[in-house]
Amino acid sequence: MGSIELRGIRRPTSTAPTYPGPEPKDPTTKFHNLHEMRHSAALANKVFIQRDYSQGTACRFQTKFPLELNSRMEQALFAETVKTLNSYYAEAEKVGGQSYLEGCLACATAYIIFLCLETRYEKVTSPLTR
Repeated sequence: MGSIELRGIRRPTSTAPTYPGPEPKDPTTKFHNLHEMRHSAALANKVFIQRDYSQGTACRFQTKFPLELNSRMEQALFAETVKTLNSYYAEAEKVGGQSYLEGCLACATAYIIFLCLETRYEKVTSPLTR
């Protein structure tokens, strides 16, 4: 029996097939619990929120509740979250004197200024990335 190295962890090789899923709690366990695999697969589903272009091409999301979230969150919480996100993006995309100044400085410095300066858009949307 040989061994292979996987992500810095040495594991003995075997002829038994491996299946994707959660790691067993006991390292000597050879079989995965089917219920655990189904549960982790259900949590791994991605939910895509559609963009809303009804008011132009500004960054905005639809408040229509996706069916995939039925058992995961309430519709009111989802709608409030999307409204909050939309308000952040609306504020970030407002054009004003600061935006024009940033654009002029960017052109004058061949966009090197953005290595030293955080843009207004980044400042407004920074709470979304925390």
